[in-house]
Amino acid sequence: MALEHLTLETFKEKVFDFEKNKDWKFEGSVPAIIDFYADWCSPCRMVAPILEELQTQYGTKLTIYKVNTEEQRELAGMFGIQSIPSLLFIPMDAQPQMAMGALPKATFISAIEDVLKVAAN
Repeated sequence: MALEHLTLETFKEKVFDFEKNKDWKFEGSVPAIIDFYADWCSPCRMVAPILEELQTQYGTKLTIYKVNTEEQRELAGMFGIQSIPSLLFIPMDAQPQMAMGALPKATFISAIEDVLKVAAN
């Protein structure tokens, strides 16, 4: 299953409308992960199939988005992305948490269950 790539416009619609809200207000209906990546980044390419597997595994209980930091510089700048991959874990009712680097699948699963409070199917 291909993951949806966010632009500035779709980010405002689906994640956080920073023009309307000063404080964090998640627009989504299920917890989300945003993968900030670039095509030339080999750790990013290692993470990509893991994220696709996780999206299939968790189905509609979780949304995983991708942001190409080369194309979406404003979004990357908003989150102060310095190194990629950077992964933003967005729970429904708490502040988002950023993780850096190519995480193994087991670490993603722990974060999905502990931070996002989503149980596997």
